[in-house]
Amino acid sequence: MKRLLSQAKRAAALSLITNFLLAIAKGLGGILGHSDALIADAIESCADIFSSFLVLFGLQYAHKPADEDHPYGHGKAEPLITFAVVGFLLISATIIAVESIRHLNEPQQQPEFFTLYILGAIIVIKELSYRYVYHKGVLTNSSSLKADAWHHRSDAISSLIAFLGISCTYLFGQGFEKADDWAALIAALFIVYNAYRIFRPALGEIMDEHTHHELIDEIRKASKEVPGVIDIEKCWARKNGMTYVVDLHLEMNGALTVTEGHGISHDLKDHLMEKFPYITEVLIHIEPAPQQT
Repeated sequence: MKRLLSQAKRAAALSLITNFLLAIAKGLGGILGHSDALIADAIESCADIFSSFLVLFGLQYAHKPADEDHPYGHGKAEPLITFAVVGFLLISATIIAVESIRHLNEPQQQPEFFTLYILGAIIVIKELSYRYVYHKGVLTNSSSLKADAWHHRSDAISSLIAFLGISCTYLFGQGFEKADDWAALIAALFIVYNAYRIFRPALGEIMDEHTHHELIDEIRKASKEVPGVIDIEKCWARKNGMTYVVDLHLEMNGALTVTEGHGISHDLKDHLMEKFPYITEVLIHIEPAPQQT
């Protein structure tokens, strides 16, 4: 788990640095190039800086060891951090929308052509960042890292929308100067949509939503590899940060002694935690297997 945590923290640190550099590039490009859409992108990147910092902090805090007050560890901090990331997304979307609507009622200057080159580079960088960070999020099973990855994807798409808006001002000429502001407004709506996509799984994690069906199927299959295990009657898994806590009902021969049953349950727990390193605790209830007739 230390190796996975290290990978997750490196990915979060990369997000932080990328967002910082791009926020500067977008802000300068938007101001010098008279592009409201690019300035809107810069505002989102400023929010991304804070959210990436929160993700980095959350990853560290969520992996504090269990203590007397937190016997299951601190893993639930991860979805809480994800909620904060969603909050930053919604704040940035609101600012972008308000500014876009305000500018629609004002005379607009056509953005400079060089802003298209800036946006083109941003689209490529952000899409590559999304793929890298999301891959690390899947690899480490980190919900906050996946949320940070979606920040990159939403930034790439909002930059693409801005690119199309500015392009319209050059393709269609006079009368389309405000396409840049419409592009920023559309980007704000897309950010809100992505905020929901990030929020929903994090809410499920906080609520211990039963969504880990594939993992449970693997646990049932692996359990039967342990001598003495007849079947698994019930099995639940709760995500706790980057790890899982498993509760299961173990069926075994009802004629066995308590000591023998205790030994089999320990063998099962050790086997599952060895086979699935991201499982940190297995709570086992023993039941006699139904009599075969």
